[in-house]
Amino acid sequence: MSDKADLVRWFSDLDRADVAVVGGKNSSLGEMIGKLRSAGIQVPGGFATTAEAYWQFLDANDLRERLTEKLGQLKDDGSNLASVGMAVRKMILDSAFPEPLRAAITRSFREMAERSGHEVMSVAVRSSATAEDLPEASFAGQLESFLNVRGEEALLDACKRCYASLFTDRAIVYRRNHGFDHMKVALSVGVQEMVRSDLAGSGVMFSIDTETGFPRTALITAAWGLGETVVQGMVEPDEYHVFKPLLGNEALRPIVEKSLGGKASKMIYAEGGGGPTRLVKTSDRERASFVLDDDEVLKLARWADAIEKHYGQPMDMEWAKDGETGELFIVQARPETVQSRKEAGVLKSYSLKEKGRRLATGLAIGDAIAVGKVCRLDSPGQIDKFEPGAVLVTGMTDPDWVPIMKKASAIVTDHGGRTSHAAIVSRELGLTAIVGTGDATKVLKAGQEITVSCAEGDEGYVYEGIAEFDVTELDVENIPETRTKIMVNLANPSAAFRWWRLPADGVGLARMEFIIGNQIRIHPMALVHYAELEDREAKKEIDRLTRGYEDKTDFFVETLARGIARIAAAHHPNPVIVRMSDFKTNEYAELIGGAAFEPREENPMLGWRGASRYYSEGYRAGFALECRAMRMAREEIGLDNVVLMIPFCRTIGEADKVLAELAANGLIRGKDGLEVYVMAEIPSNVLLAERFAERFDGFSIGSNDLTQLVLGVDRDSDVLSELFDERDEAVTTAIAQLLQKARACGTHTGICGQAPSDHPEFAAFLVEHGIDSISVSPDSFLAVKRVVADAERA
Repeated sequence: MSDKADLVRWFSDLDRADVAVVGGKNSSLGEMIGKLRSAGIQVPGGFATTAEAYWQFLDANDLRERLTEKLGQLKDDGSNLASVGMAVRKMILDSAFPEPLRAAITRSFREMAERSGHEVMSVAVRSSATAEDLPEASFAGQLESFLNVRGEEALLDACKRCYASLFTDRAIVYRRNHGFDHMKVALSVGVQEMVRSDLAGSGVMFSIDTETGFPRTALITAAWGLGETVVQGMVEPDEYHVFKPLLGNEALRPIVEKSLGGKASKMIYAEGGGGPTRLVKTSDRERASFVLDDDEVLKLARWADAIEKHYGQPMDMEWAKDGETGELFIVQARPETVQSRKEAGVLKSYSLKEKGRRLATGLAIGDAIAVGKVCRLDSPGQIDKFEPGAVLVTGMTDPDWVPIMKKASAIVTDHGGRTSHAAIVSRELGLTAIVGTGDATKVLKAGQEITVSCAEGDEGYVYEGIAEFDVTELDVENIPETRTKIMVNLANPSAAFRWWRLPADGVGLARMEFIIGNQIRIHPMALVHYAELEDREAKKEIDRLTRGYEDKTDFFVETLARGIARIAAAHHPNPVIVRMSDFKTNEYAELIGGAAFEPREENPMLGWRGASRYYSEGYRAGFALECRAMRMAREEIGLDNVVLMIPFCRTIGEADKVLAELAANGLIRGKDGLEVYVMAEIPSNVLLAERFAERFDGFSIGSNDLTQLVLGVDRDSDVLSELFDERDEAVTTAIAQLLQKARACGTHTGICGQAPSDHPEFAAFLVEHGIDSISVSPDSFLAVKRVVADAERA
């Protein structure tokens, strides 16, 4: 008779060397229980059936030859896949457990109940293939799992269904495509104590950014109830990004992004018949609330970091929160198999030349662009209706959709988050995808020509028509060294991680207006004076955007702070120079609720903008919110590589007023390493450069405004466009004077604009006059780096 130890192993007796015995998933659970408990990481206990148990099950029912024979009947074109798969699964489901295996499973189940102290034991039953989650084989999502399994007979039935799931149609195809012998892969069943996440929440996390491969951030997704809703893409979960290098400092809270998901439904335990779980709608309060508080986010991020360090590679993990005890648990961990294996040598950059009408918006998966005709399908059984090269549009996907996904040019779904099946498989297949649009299946018509763009940051957009787009390849190897620092200009926080592989020396210009205009969208004074607002429509929209915030100004501060922090995290510890707001009055008026706070000006370009607003009664309270955001980014989140920059500072007196206003809001130049720069974009900045240098740590030349004001040319005038030229002698003389004076004062100098990339001779001029840094758009970085290297050699 077989020894029980050959058939069943407790997780606590396993480690990652036992992949051949219990598969990757179960051996990893044992590894964490044995090796990571000291780091405070909690993993629910349980046991696993062994590969030996699987082979004994097959042999006791004379299945080896029968399975081999039936699988051998599979045609090369796969036309009989469904019938072969069904026949193989039926053979397994019609078979009986040999008595030693049955006894080993039921005896271990009873012992689990005794250990846990539960009268009624509820377990999760999961499949773990012996070749699963190896770097060269990602079977994730192909095998079955069963939640809230109660009672011995239900457990045995679930175990048998796990065995049968080794022969789902998708698993058969995957093994054949990857050269795995069907009869060389065994299946282990993991039986794990259930965490009562049906009473709280659960989700998925990665120790790497899933879209860009940025290795220094952890991504956590969260939804109410059991985790299947997140894994299967049934809901749009909350998302959190955490900057890992700062997690060691307990005083900091390095959450660089928080976004509230729709979370329209949740999976909970079912009482009575009809299956062990059921899907129910979430309440208004649940939809408006984050699943995790900040302390829980940071705890999970620390666990992700510890697990990654222990395994020595980026990891893909599932977590759950027990609603009875409030405790967090890790319930699965496996290697991340997409971004961590990408070659780092070449960066591809996509940009649209034109845009049609925007039809749908969701989460961008990847950063590419694809075009094609819409093919709307309700189920994978409609594969015969799918034309290769079409854009697959559907509600959500599971592993059965993979054969269709492989034929698609792009994928658009109504539901799902970054860790859903559609997102994970799209990354593996290198497909452009947008998930969680909410309404794609309603607004996109069959046969309609569309453009699917994931090249504009975290949000993906579906545009009407077939648009032209450019693809630029950037070779990030063999880049010349330069004395002059070459930095990048960034405005969109959601695109910041895309460029982490560029060896930039920091960010020379991060424009605050982009975050305010695109993510916050509300005039800061409308939040400060919300109670007095008379515009009912504006108030309604403000209520929608600020849901979940008791103090509406906190929405402005936190959104701005995390946007800045995300840009700063991508380049930490290099400096990231953030320009304080520089909207013109007509631009401010277009923000929600803004019209009530802005005067009408004949010439906003020369009006109430930049520094003049910060100490004015009409905006001082709004500037205080900007300052709170900068303090949060630097002091609470911990990105102290953020440098402040003041735009359009006209006089020395104005400089003193702004510095006093900063200090009144807790931003004191020099304290805690805080540097404050000023834009050099007005002739007075050049003429009085030495006095401005006494007050600021650096100058950043704003060549557009400086050219406009030196030449007296409206930069937006089509009629005068030929006269507008940064290379005009008057402008270059002003720049040369500024560089000379700043150098004499020991003050940093830089420039942020396209002129150095558009005109190599202008870059050479700047280098010749000793500029310290040049900041350009990321896709111009390599060209400018080479131009500067040539100029320095010359």
